Amino acid sequence: MERAQQTSHDNQLKQDMLDVAEHRDQVALTRLFDYYVPKIRAFCLASQPGANLMADDIAQEVMIRIWRKAHTYKPESASLNTWVFTLARNARIDYFRKNSRHQTNIDPEYIFQNIVDENADPFKDAQHAKDQERIKQGLSKLPEDQKQVLYKVYLEGKTHKEAADELSLPLGTIKSRVRLALHKLTIHIKR
Repeated sequence: MERAQQTSHDNQLKQDMLDVAEHRDQVALTRLFDYYVPKIRAFCLASQPGANLMADDIAQEVMIRIWRKAHTYKPESASLNTWVFTLARNARIDYFRKNSRHQTNIDPEYIFQNIVDENADPFKDAQHAKDQERIKQGLSKLPEDQKQVLYKVYLEGKTHKEAADELSLPLGTIKSRVRLALHKLTIHIKR
C-alpha cells in the first residue's frame, strides 16, 4: 500500500514537472517547490550545518532553474529526483564559486592607510602584513625549544650545524625540531 502511494506521488511530481515544462503551470511549480525545497535545504545543510542563508539561496536558485529548464527534463534519461538534485549540486558549486572568489581576510581599512609611495601595491602590502601576523601568532604557539631553533636558523641565519653547536644539541635534534616547527607553522598559517 505504501509503495503504491509513493509511486502515485512520484507520478504526480513527474506530471507537475511536465506541466511546468509544457504549460508554465504555476500551481504545479508550487507543488514541486513544497516537495523539493525542504529536501534541497537538507542536502545543503548536511555539508554546511547552520548555513541557513546559503541553503535558502541555493534552494531558491534550484527552483528558478526548474522553472527555466523544465523543458530539458527527460523522464526516460533520469528520475526526477536525480535531475533535481543534479541541479542542486550544480547550484551549490556555483554558489561556492561565486561567494568564495571575492572573500579575503584583508581588512579594507588597512589597504589605504598610510600609502606613501604611489607605486606601492596596497593589496600585496596588506597580504604581507597579514602573513606576518599569522607567522607571529604561529611562533608564539610553538614550544620554546622549537621556537629557539627557528630563531637561530631563520632569524640569525645560522646553519643547522652552528645552531647545534651553540645550543649543545645533536645535529639530528636541531633538524627534527626545525622540521616539526615548520610543519606546525604551516598548519597554523593555512587556517
